[in-house]
Amino acid sequence: MRRADRRAASGAGRSPSDLTLLGLVRHLAEVERSWFRRVLRDEVAPAHWPGPNPGEFAEFEVADADTEEAFRIWHEECARSRAVVEAAESLDVTGSYGDEVFSLRYILTHMIEEYARHNGQADLIRERIDGVTGE
Repeated sequence: MRRADRRAASGAGRSPSDLTLLGLVRHLAEVERSWFRRVLRDEVAPAHWPGPNPGEFAEFEVADADTEEAFRIWHEECARSRAVVEAAESLDVTGSYGDEVFSLRYILTHMIEEYARHNGQADLIRERIDGVTGE
């Protein structure tokens, strides 16, 4: 491998991401809200942390964020999502976003992927904070 390729592969010269654990919690609250309330139930459920322009979100902007609020909202959204799943007649019930139709089965599978991806990111962020690796 060329020297430049090895340096790029090792992450040399790259600064760490601005992603934070609190930003991930806020993002996952928005994901729960969006998929279960807006898509599956067709509820009017505005963003908890809207951005400055319509359609923009600010869940990752955490400089002045309230940690307790973020966790409270995330827990509330998870409870709502669980209630929606429990009330569903089957995994084949559907909701839509625009012209796209999504089954509860698809949404649950997507949520597993979403949490897996973000749990991995959270672990890397936590490792940068406390230096602990492994189990």
